Amino acid sequence: MMRAMVLGQQKPVRESPLVLRELDEPQAAADEVRVRVSACAVCRTDIHIAEGDLALHRTPVVPGHQIVGRIDQVGGSVTRLHLGQRIGIAWLRHVDGTCPFCRRGRENLCPGSRYTGYDVDGGYAEYAVVPEDFAYDLPDGFDDEHVSPLLCGGLIGYRALERATVPESGRLLLVGFGSSAHIVIQIALHRGYEVRVVTRSENHIRQAKKLGAAWAGADFRDLPGKVDSAILFAPSGKLVPPTMEALDRGGICSIAGIHLSDVPELNYERHLYQERELRSVTSNTRDDARALFAEASAAGIRLQTTAYSLQDANRALLDMKQSKAEGTPVLIIGEN
Repeated sequence: MMRAMVLGQQKPVRESPLVLRELDEPQAAADEVRVRVSACAVCRTDIHIAEGDLALHRTPVVPGHQIVGRIDQVGGSVTRLHLGQRIGIAWLRHVDGTCPFCRRGRENLCPGSRYTGYDVDGGYAEYAVVPEDFAYDLPDGFDDEHVSPLLCGGLIGYRALERATVPESGRLLLVGFGSSAHIVIQIALHRGYEVRVVTRSENHIRQAKKLGAAWAGADFRDLPGKVDSAILFAPSGKLVPPTMEALDRGGICSIAGIHLSDVPELNYERHLYQERELRSVTSNTRDDARALFAEASAAGIRLQTTAYSLQDANRALLDMKQSKAEGTPVLIIGEN
């Protein structure tokens, strides 16, 4: 048996939707490995699943998709991985490999895709399983707690940064400054971009400046001029128009979240004319993960985390939603 935090009914995180239960340990299929989970970072997607912004794919379900652990069981057809190896498990865990999107190198758009902590049980538990092809080798130089946020906050932020197509030495605006933005700002600065941040949290304004933002504030009207690119992290559609208005000619805004509230009416001349673009971001590819891990190591990024016990997962979700955690909340489940 294993301990796990289980979501049976969607409700606000302030009402503690996760329940600690004893479950049978999962067993690795032929093409899978099982890990004893040491750490699982909390993601805003977990909040969207818990609260009903995203419809449940199964119930009950164990959330969590930023999983770090060591392999303790290997399926019979596994060849690349071995017992005791440290691996990461992320959101994307299955694609069909045959659809037009997979064949074009855009497996993140596969209609047959499946997800950790959503379609199958995730990492808010003592054990988790993953297909060998979706188990990630993790970069050296990061312990389990501090590498875990790379597995979604890092990945979705990285893909959003790529989709924003920042020009060389360009000006990048980050709207919202949660876990993902903490990672992206460090990569952006390493690339030589000038970064500006709009966030309503005074704590996040201070953190953004400390990490190297050229400007950080709570009001778009105070921005010191137009920007070349923007990433919208906050899941609020009402922030799309002012973000688009902050773009210079030819500017691109990418939306990093899996969920966004409704976008108000856009004015063509103010928000889109002069070849401004609005782009969504969907999940990640496995190539994104490999590229991120290499760049994170090269940039020497540092990840700020706050540790929680498994049974405190509800508090971790609430602290993330209310921006009370310093950096990314991470559930510490087993030994590093």
